[in-house]
Parts: sequence; structure tokens; C-alpha cells
Amino acid sequence: FRRVLFRSVDIPAGLPSSLLQQRPDVLSAEHTLKSANIDIGAARAKFYPSISLTADAGSSSSALAGLFKSGSGAWTFAPSISVPIFDGGSNRATLDSAKVERDIQIQTYQQTLQTAFREVADALAVRSTLDRRIAAQQALTDASRKSFELSDALYRGGSQSYLEALDAQRSLYSAQQDLITLRLTEQSNRITLYKVLGGGWN
Repeated sequence: FRRVLFRSVDIPAGLPSSLLQQRPDVLSAEHTLKSANIDIGAARAKFYPSISLTADAGSSSSALAGLFKSGSGAWTFAPSISVPIFDGGSNRATLDSAKVERDIQIQTYQQTLQTAFREVADALAVRSTLDRRIAAQQALTDASRKSFELSDALYRGGSQSYLEALDAQRSLYSAQQDLITLRLTEQSNRITLYKVLGGGWN
């Protein structure tokens, strides 16, 4: 069995939340706001959290974690300013109709933002544990390999039964398989992060 090396992705600290503005779903929601004559700059100022997404070692920042109530996953970001975001019609009927449409589109925009930030938070939460889990599994695999080599040498020297050597080999294969699974999880998480960040951070 050859050790398969996977190149880990390095995620910079302090990634700005503005990265999420390149996500297709956010772009689509903003395009819909424009079609409803809603000022995008004002909508962003009111509804878009301007925070750092990541802390050191690619972990979730406290600001990102703070957007959601602990345990419930409920969105806690509340707009801190009040700005006009609608440039609308010339009479009451037009204004009333446009207001309903505006409210629908703004609600959709808010929900899209919440989804975007939640997906990033979830992906970073998974990533924060992967390095430790992979390191621990690698250590277990290395120990299992040494155990098997010792058992195999004792078996060949006539000091241990074939069954004991076979059992050590089985433990090694199991540890190797678990390590491969974790490595694949890391690769999948890398792809997920690329997706939820709207195409990476470069």
C-alpha cells in the first residue's frame, strides 16, 4: 500500500463577505431587485453583512458564526441603518403595486443571503475538524503499519501465528481505508468551499 498524498487547500484568513456577491444565486437575486427598480447599493448596505468569513487556518470567523443563533441556526443579522431603496411610480396605485413587488423581492434577497452565509459557515465548520481528524487517522495508520510489520516479522520467524499476523494486516487495511475516506471528504469539502464562495477567493 502506497501512501496517497493529497494537496491541502490553504484558505486565507480574513476573506471578505463581498466574495459571496459573485455567487450565481446572489447575482440572480440582485438582478431581480434591479428589475423591480430597487437600488442595489442601498439594499446591500441595509441587508448585506460586511464581515470577515474566515479566521486563521481557514476556520470560520467569530463574526460569521455570530450571524446565527447557537444551536438554532436562526439568522441574527439585523440591519443597523435605514435607507431608501426604492425608486418608484408616479401615483398611489403604481406605488402600492410596486411596494408589494418590492417587498417580495427584498424578502427573496434576504433569504438568498442567509442561504449563502449559512452554506459558507457549514463548509468552514466541516473544514475546521478535517485537519485534526486526518492527522489522527494518519497517526493510527502509521501505528497499524508498524504493528503489522512486527507481527509479520514474528510470524516469519516462527514466534507468532499466521492468524495474528493476518489480524494485524486487517487492522492496517481498515485504518488505511478510513484515511482514504477522510482524504476524499477533504477533497469534497474543498469543492464545496469553492462553490459556496462563488468560485473561490482569487
